[in-house]
Amino acid sequence: MEALRRIFTENIPLKLFSIAIAFTLWLLVHRDPIAEVALEVPVEFHNVPANLEISSDTFYRTIIRLRGPERIVHRLNPTDVHADIDLNGLHPGERTFDLTARQIVHPRELDVVQIVPSQFHIAFDNAITRSVPVKPRVIGNFAPGYEIAQILVDPPTIAITGPQKHVEAVDAAITDPIDASGLTQQANFVRHAYVSDPLIQVASPNPVRVTVIMKQGQAPQSAP
Repeated sequence: MEALRRIFTENIPLKLFSIAIAFTLWLLVHRDPIAEVALEVPVEFHNVPANLEISSDTFYRTIIRLRGPERIVHRLNPTDVHADIDLNGLHPGERTFDLTARQIVHPRELDVVQIVPSQFHIAFDNAITRSVPVKPRVIGNFAPGYEIAQILVDPPTIAITGPQKHVEAVDAAITDPIDASGLTQQANFVRHAYVSDPLIQVASPNPVRVTVIMKQGQAPQSAP
């Protein structure tokens, strides 16, 4: 018993030091291998001022290279990583943003080793809303001897919203095609109106009612 007691009570600092060295060597031997992964992730904008919109027609994404324990890399989901840009206090105009590791949201066990691209040049403009007329797009081969007498649109205008310069450049919203082939009288159509600029939204995306009224054209007069 005395010998057993000495084993546990004598030279305790030396024994603890030996245990620490052994544990460290075990970690070095059994630790996870290091791996890298590259992910294409979205750039997210936060704290966007209410009266401001992005006026660049680019969808911003970046490629992030991450390094860390292989078991963490293998479990990584693309939704776990994104770039975060704070727009608080921003004003209309152009601005260049630098992306650094501090702006990358990612699992804490991994390190950011590369960001491509690491800069974004973005234009911002005031957000405005205005009404524009709806222009029906009537197509097709009309019945012989018939022509369009009148086109009615209800409502005649729609509200659009977006960056000021883009909204002010719009003359009219256009409807989806209306095929009037063979039509000889009045007909009603329901179509959506749209603006081709991807940065502009229709404030009330309800369909419009288009009434096409046909009439018989005048027969050509023969020469005397």
